[in-house]
Amino acid sequence: MKSLIKRQFPQNFILRNPFLGSLLIAAFCFIFVALYQPLETHASGAFKYTETMAIYTVFVAMGIWAIMGTLKQFEYFREEQNWNLTKEILLILFVLAGIGIIIYFAAFLIEPPANRWNFATFFDSMLNAVLIGIVPLSFFTLINIGYLKPEAIKIAPNEEKPGDTQAQKITIESQLKKESLEFYPSAFLYAESDGNYVTFYLLEDNKTSKRTIRNSISAIEEQVASVPELFRSHRAFIVNLNRIVARRGNSSGYQLKLKGIDTEIPVSRKKAPTFKKLTGKLEG
Repeated sequence: MKSLIKRQFPQNFILRNPFLGSLLIAAFCFIFVALYQPLETHASGAFKYTETMAIYTVFVAMGIWAIMGTLKQFEYFREEQNWNLTKEILLILFVLAGIGIIIYFAAFLIEPPANRWNFATFFDSMLNAVLIGIVPLSFFTLINIGYLKPEAIKIAPNEEKPGDTQAQKITIESQLKKESLEFYPSAFLYAESDGNYVTFYLLEDNKTSKRTIRNSISAIEEQVASVPELFRSHRAFIVNLNRIVARRGNSSGYQLKLKGIDTEIPVSRKKAPTFKKLTGKLEG
């Protein structure tokens, strides 16, 4: 369960498209309440029922748009490539809470004067927001839920052949050229950037070892550019395509599974088309 909620997940449509997303949510809510009149919703004193609901949904649309703009100011929610199911759930909770607060205060303007400063009224507003808003908000999550399921596609590692690039050692130099690292391409699993350092995960004597060297992932990418099976899958990762045993995802990105490695390697949305072409060649 812990690994599931931390898996990379396509960023919510509403956060990527705040204006259109807020309009879609508001439109759904208006159509739903106009047709079914759920939860004892009623007309206000000055407006008909549909007019009342239309005004509420305008407030809801503006509120969702403002919430998305606020969340995108925080790095935790801003980075599309690092989105996961935990962030997806938190986003939905924030939006539902925001809708409830908006409905509560909008009622002071729309409904006839009354004593609304009480917990029961606030709770009713929050409950209505959850019961009505959860369906459209969950829709955008459910269309991506298949992303969490592993694909049946498997990529068999290529066998080493005498004379090919796997017979030649790769030499990686540090930024200041004070240290170096040598390995055969077949021993390389993946590399991960961590600030000014890059950690290499290598297979040595059937065991995974870690080697860290001071350099940028972009500089490392240049140093291994002559080895076609080493692919920059993400701004922070380089992976050996020949070591992939399974993948899951879609055009929004992939998660890669390497044999004997618990960490899942991400393929960003930008890199996904190139990855698909390269792995298609490997499968063929």
